[in-house]
Amino acid sequence: MGLFGFFKSQFIEVIEWTDSSTNTLVYRFPVENNEIKMGAELTVRESQVAIFVNEGEIADVFGPGRHLLYTQNMPILTKLKSWKHGFESPFKAEVYFVNTKQFVNQKWGTSNPIMMRDAEFGMIRLRGYGIYSYRVSEPTVFLKELFGTSASYETNAIEDQLKKMILSGLTDLFAESKIPALDLAMHYDELSEQGQTKMKQRFNAFGFDITSLYIENLSLPEEVEKAMDKRTTMGVLGDMNQYQQYQAAEAIREAARNEGGGLAGAGAGLGAGAALGGMMANAFSASPQQPAAAQPAKINCPHCQAQILATAKFCGECGKTVQTEKVPCISCQAPINADAKFCGECGTQQVTEKTCTKCGKKNTPTAKFCGDCGDTL
Repeated sequence: MGLFGFFKSQFIEVIEWTDSSTNTLVYRFPVENNEIKMGAELTVRESQVAIFVNEGEIADVFGPGRHLLYTQNMPILTKLKSWKHGFESPFKAEVYFVNTKQFVNQKWGTSNPIMMRDAEFGMIRLRGYGIYSYRVSEPTVFLKELFGTSASYETNAIEDQLKKMILSGLTDLFAESKIPALDLAMHYDELSEQGQTKMKQRFNAFGFDITSLYIENLSLPEEVEKAMDKRTTMGVLGDMNQYQQYQAAEAIREAARNEGGGLAGAGAGLGAGAALGGMMANAFSASPQQPAAAQPAKINCPHCQAQILATAKFCGECGKTVQTEKVPCISCQAPINADAKFCGECGTQQVTEKTCTKCGKKNTPTAKFCGDCGDTL
């Protein structure tokens, strides 16, 4: 190769990036020790953005299409390098291709359980997992905030950060929703949409746009699930007394079938048969007695002492009202009788005022010190 051929090989005439990977966010075109020829062809494919960087400063941005590089379509770079109009010499600049396609099937999951308060089960630990998708929406913001000067940048470099952001937002969302643990499954779609909206601003700070978020599963600890299974079993069985009788009958039947030899076996068989017969007789005897209906509670009229229902508002004999006037407790505000001296809930003495033993000043019932002399009440 001659000297002229050597110099010619240093001039880059075609700039393009054919993405052969599935997880590359940024690719830096290899221009080290080479110069870009003025008039070179720049090919930017769909779901790509080409960014020219001059001495660490972002210059011109090119979208999808075929571009011939001249000073006319590189106004920022032309200004930064102080080129005159019509400049045709080769130049140096860094070229970065940013992948703007959606990166789908990104997984998130709880490494540690989420602590939640449930109205039915109390404190519970919740685990969950799902998928999300995102893409680069602001290439210049992404280059400034995350990329730096690497030769390439892949999704696994930001994966942990995005997962933690999602888990933080979803943990807060689950706690605020106050949805009972047994009803979470019927709200997956709503929680997914709310979670995606909640993540928008956080992703935008890095130049990303979260395009989808899905909750695949939310599960409770094994011991809680076992308790739920037991409760379900009890609901299916219905009357527990009948179930216990059935279990006892099965146990007696198995004992009666025991073929153990000798008098002991015969005695066991006879005893099991007698017990089984007794149980069958009881089962087919008269129907079980229905519990007597509860009698309504009654009280004495405070005026004429006649027997009246506890829920009555007026006496049927004298016609006077029997409902005691209620007032709130001065401490806990629970309703108590107007003439009560102490609260039945908190035990606070119901006084309307406190008199200072030192100066005789009357103070409010909740006062701890005298308003005049400051003495302890």
